[in-house]
Amino acid sequence: MLIFLDIETTGLEEEAKIVSLALIALEDGSCYANYHLVNEGEKIPAKASSIHHGTNEMIRGKPKLKESETYKFLQAQNLPTTTLIAHNIKFDLKMLLACGFEFCGEIIDTLRVTKHLIPECENFSLQFLRYELKLYRDEEREALACSMESEIRSHNALSDALVDKLLYNYLLEIASKDEMCELSFKKVLMQKFNFGKYEGRYIEEISICDRGYLEWMLMNILDLDEDLRYSINYYLEENL
Repeated sequence: MLIFLDIETTGLEEEAKIVSLALIALEDGSCYANYHLVNEGEKIPAKASSIHHGTNEMIRGKPKLKESETYKFLQAQNLPTTTLIAHNIKFDLKMLLACGFEFCGEIIDTLRVTKHLIPECENFSLQFLRYELKLYRDEEREALACSMESEIRSHNALSDALVDKLLYNYLLEIASKDEMCELSFKKVLMQKFNFGKYEGRYIEEISICDRGYLEWMLMNILDLDEDLRYSINYYLEENL
């Protein structure tokens, strides 16, 4: 079984809680989609609401995560034969682990796989790829196939799971499922910065002309993207 997963949370902090969980499951040609708002007892700050549009009014009276049908389905399919797929899956797994869910099957991180297979992309966020790769053209068809009735909205957990399914289909034309599983654990040597004052510039170039800035990034940005950290260290060592 393939399960495309997405969650929305109260924030990115360690103590953040899940406020919605969505999945699209595929097996033997059949598709099952499910989505639930949940209430883990923490208010949604305005900053988080501005991203995923979930509000405290929406989660009032909703069940806890483990009481939701979506979570129960995910738990029932927590098998070695299940492949879990998400964009930046490490974040989803970390949030689920904090709730006591530890996945035992294979995983595919479409974020890292895209970095490997389409390195020329300017940005690797799911919404950027939705438009850059024209995934939106197939959204209506895929939504109907999964019996999804709600409108496709960015940063809605179920909508994002659907976009990730489309992204997976796109990547499947370049690499096999097994290759994507392998690439999901392989660090990416990134070429350019996609944020900050050197956005669009080559990391190797900056390692030569402003080495101190890269060293500062490594020391001070604690949540620096794992692949970017690997790439900065690589180019710094190459240009000693």
